[in-house]
Amino acid sequence: MTPKKRPRGRPKSVFRESSAGTLQSLDRALGVLTAVAEAGSLTLSDAAMILGIPTATTHRILTTLQKHGFVTFDEEEQAWAIGIEAYRTGASFMNRTGLSTVSRPVMRSLMEKTGETANLAIPDGAEVVFVGQVETANPIRAFFARGTRTAMHASGTGKAILSALPETRARKLLMSAGLTRFTDRTLVSAEALFADLAVSRARGWSFDGEERHGGMSCIGAVIYDEHGEPCAGVSISGPSTRFDALRVPELGGMVADAATQITRLIGGAAPLGQ
Repeated sequence: MTPKKRPRGRPKSVFRESSAGTLQSLDRALGVLTAVAEAGSLTLSDAAMILGIPTATTHRILTTLQKHGFVTFDEEEQAWAIGIEAYRTGASFMNRTGLSTVSRPVMRSLMEKTGETANLAIPDGAEVVFVGQVETANPIRAFFARGTRTAMHASGTGKAILSALPETRARKLLMSAGLTRFTDRTLVSAEALFADLAVSRARGWSFDGEERHGGMSCIGAVIYDEHGEPCAGVSISGPSTRFDALRVPELGGMVADAATQITRLIGGAAPLGQ
């Protein structure tokens, strides 16, 4: 019997006009978004090949998604990755499952132990975005509304995440945004910042002493995903008068413990040596 010839060319698209009740263009866009999310990052040609749609069509979809913040493009790697708006759109789901839900009891416990507001933030480029908070009952306290952004180099959670990244990757992030001065205590030289990050890495928590807002201090620690990659940070923040030099190390240990708990609860693990 003559062997059956294998078809040549790209795989047949999974998107068909006959899919009753659906819009093919939306099906394709959601398919591209899902493929990028599952892969972590994808080149244009890989995305087109996986989905079986023309490269030009895939590029139009990706640039449209980029325009709305659902994907980002890395010029150096020539690859597409998920953007922050994918989080914003799914925030209602995160409220009942995932990182936010898993973190909340741990953050509440952290707030009760320390007496300070507990925060949860995720990285987005050279910034962190606050996605959760458990407020202290203290009348003088810190507050960050969901969606608030702040520069990594002037944030407790941001510096914790930076300290967990390879130095070349951290430098690339910071070079793209610059080291903006927010107060007279902001670390605006690379030498000073990376010395601070080395200390944070060694002890397992970071300290922001009025580097973003005058009169307010913050202690942060990094949360790792299942790949050992920093995916978020937990912190406590409040008036600097309650973050004296004798109390800060004790508070830092509590924040680091909270980050470790959350890491384990989401199925994550710190890389060896951390």
